[in-house]
Amino acid sequence: MIIWLNGAFGSGKSTIADLLHQKIEFSHIYDPEQVGYFLWDNFPGKMKRKGDFQNIEIWRNINYQIIKHMNDNYNGVIIIPMTIVNIDCYNQIIGKLINDGVDIHHYILDADKEIIKKRLLNRGEEENSWAEQQIDRCFQAFDSKISGEKIDTNKFNLKETVNIIIEKSNINNLIFDI
Repeated sequence: MIIWLNGAFGSGKSTIADLLHQKIEFSHIYDPEQVGYFLWDNFPGKMKRKGDFQNIEIWRNINYQIIKHMNDNYNGVIIIPMTIVNIDCYNQIIGKLINDGVDIHHYILDADKEIIKKRLLNRGEEENSWAEQQIDRCFQAFDSKISGEKIDTNKFNLKETVNIIIEKSNINNLIFDI
């Protein structure tokens, strides 16, 4: 099973992923961004850091294959905190996994723009950072192109958000008793 946590940068994906991982007995957090950093570090000079690595087809293919392999060979919950707003990227990774019959629960962590901006500042981002500049693009994608179950994190604290995801994913039987 895969729990994919989507949302704007600063929506709480990594924090929620860490809390889920602490509560789910057999779980693993997979970060697709690490493949992007690997590609940037290992491409020849002129190929490095040309925009968003999600736009690089090989990044999509590698991540699809890694996630599919883990799903097929790991008897636990794979937690993926990753913003996906490009519909081609969504289709080539999440859509393909769904078409392959993978049990994937895709959640979009939603919050007001001002709350997200505060979170970004609290984690050390500067005002008008790249992450802040992406907020509207993320909101537009989640309202039109990218489907998933939205969780309004304005209404729920971290613990409540984690419990909602556990309940909706039907994994109460996998939870540590802490």
